[in-house]
Amino acid sequence: TSDMKVLEDFELSDLNMETVHAYRNRHAAYRTEHVWEGLTDKEYLERIGAAKRAKKDGKLHPTVAGLLMFGEEYRILYEYPEYFLDYREVLDPTIRWTDRVQSTSGDWTGNLFDFFFRVYNKLVKDLKIPFRLDGITRIDDTSVHKALREALANCLINTDFFVARGVVIRKDADKIVMENPGYIRTGKYQMLKGGISDPRNKGLMKMFNMIGIGERAGSGVPDIYAVWASQGWEEPVIEEQYNPDRTILTLVFSKKQAEKT
Repeated sequence: TSDMKVLEDFELSDLNMETVHAYRNRHAAYRTEHVWEGLTDKEYLERIGAAKRAKKDGKLHPTVAGLLMFGEEYRILYEYPEYFLDYREVLDPTIRWTDRVQSTSGDWTGNLFDFFFRVYNKLVKDLKIPFRLDGITRIDDTSVHKALREALANCLINTDFFVARGVVIRKDADKIVMENPGYIRTGKYQMLKGGISDPRNKGLMKMFNMIGIGERAGSGVPDIYAVWASQGWEEPVIEEQYNPDRTILTLVFSKKQAEKT
């Protein structure tokens, strides 16, 4: 199913406008002076693929991608009963979790855009990576930050939202594990090689791309591997499970053991 499908049973009022405005602000910051800045929210949502005119009534309705990105969790469940996003932080092994973000908690929207930034900020919070200086300005955004954004976006963009158990992101003291429902569409070998991209949700991919997240050309996963190698960390591990289909990416922060000669 295409995530660009128009949802005729939904109205634009089913989208959370605060999330839409947060997205627009990010887009404006990433692409300054963009010609779309002057558009109304309705026009803007149509341009980015979050809304589409229905043949039946000629009115704008959310697309699947628009609902997932900007909707409220309880409304997303009408379309995707299995939809569930879960972030667990277990930095202290004696505690079950030190931090948790769930789409079902009801104190935030539960949509993909808000989940992405909440979780990304937690993932990078205490990364032990040296920052760079650009002249005298400190740059906190390293290749590792970019790789983590890439991995998290990949995880969400390739989720099959009809499959049970939802998206689970887990941060431990020495590793991050990202799990999403759905098999790897290009196959694991091709995914590791890169160059061919077949995202499950192309509309979501476009929306992430427009705010500078995610790569178009299927280079995302090889890039993550390259960054991990450059840090001297153990190679990431990708596994697939079937029935229900699930893809699991493990990113370990421990140094590779020197091979015995």
